[in-house]
Amino acid sequence: MTPQPPLSDFLKSFARIGLLSFGGPAAQIAVMHREIVEDRRWMEEDGFLSALSFCMMLPGPEAMQLATYCGWRLKGVSGGIVAGLFFVLPGALVMLALAALYAAYGHLPASEALFLGVKATVVIVVLQALVRLSRKALGTPLRKVLALAAFVLIAGFAVPFPLIVLGAGLVGALTTRSMPKPLPTPKTTHLPRTLATWGALWAAPLALLWATGQERLLAIGLFFSKLAVVTFGGAYAVLAYMSQEVVTAKAWLAPEAMLDGLGLAETTPGPLILVTEFVGYMAATPLGILGGVAGALVTLWVTFIPCFLWIFAGAPYIDWMASRPRIDTALKAVTAAVVGVIASLSWWFALHVFFTGVNETRLDALRLTLPDPATFEPLAAVLAGLAALLLFGLKRSLMLTIALVALAGLGLGLGLPASVR
Repeated sequence: MTPQPPLSDFLKSFARIGLLSFGGPAAQIAVMHREIVEDRRWMEEDGFLSALSFCMMLPGPEAMQLATYCGWRLKGVSGGIVAGLFFVLPGALVMLALAALYAAYGHLPASEALFLGVKATVVIVVLQALVRLSRKALGTPLRKVLALAAFVLIAGFAVPFPLIVLGAGLVGALTTRSMPKPLPTPKTTHLPRTLATWGALWAAPLALLWATGQERLLAIGLFFSKLAVVTFGGAYAVLAYMSQEVVTAKAWLAPEAMLDGLGLAETTPGPLILVTEFVGYMAATPLGILGGVAGALVTLWVTFIPCFLWIFAGAPYIDWMASRPRIDTALKAVTAAVVGVIASLSWWFALHVFFTGVNETRLDALRLTLPDPATFEPLAAVLAGLAALLLFGLKRSLMLTIALVALAGLGLGLGLPASVR
């Protein structure tokens, strides 16, 4: 373990994580695990998994919060800020450009063709990481049962993720047997200062918009501030609620635009919750192009500043919690449940990459999401096979593999007739 990596290596690694964080939280956690735990060995496996469990219990995008925690662990608050920004900014810049192009020209087939290769590669990376995480996090029969139960509950019965976390944690706490010596309770002098500083940063642009009478932008800022507090379970947990509010209740977007925004968010690096930036841009387009940019920036600010607040307030307590017997066992149980949740996200993502049509079958409370075989995408399967060959057969780097398969997706996707694609 390298507690203080050289600054140049630190910056390169988190820049790479930000650029390669395609495919939603499951893929992003996989990229981080590979870079920080496996390749660099900057964090131990147990520490990474404990942090992941903690982040999954917070509101907001768990992958971005995990990146912020890893940066904080290695370089303090400044490292956490850099890691969080590096994770968000590449995708935010891409999403801003795509939102502007979408507002001007509508559907963007070239971007879909380009990013099909990216998504096909991400499927392979996620499956590899899921196998590795399972080996480390599911070391006991109970944890295997918890992971399976979490997968079934969230994928088959749409049980809210917070309930799954609470249930797994309770099972872990009640079945603990280990009695490690706990660490001293962390000093809490930082907490009031952290809450005041980041709370003020969160509220500052809202106060400015209120003072200057920018009602539309203020409404956008307040809505996404609320969303930042209630988004337990990550981006997927809040998409349905957000879509209903912005399409039906507020009429900021048409249903088709909301779906297109989700598609664009899935093809950009960074957290899937960047779809909020698209919504913020489109909601502010009545104010013109600059208004759209302002709406996107306000949305980004109130979505991600709270993430820094949660991590910097809670990060000093993660090691302490892991040293408490019942809390540690509860966190390990939560980690096992998280593996099941990541498996369900991986299943959902793979279905939408390899099939254009996905059907939901209901049987009382049971909900099965299955592909329509007639909508199988052979091009996606070919690209996934190419990614597997480059990564595992030829041992090429992840960045080079993503670039090559993305270009292959662009060339083949735009060059082949629709019947072949």
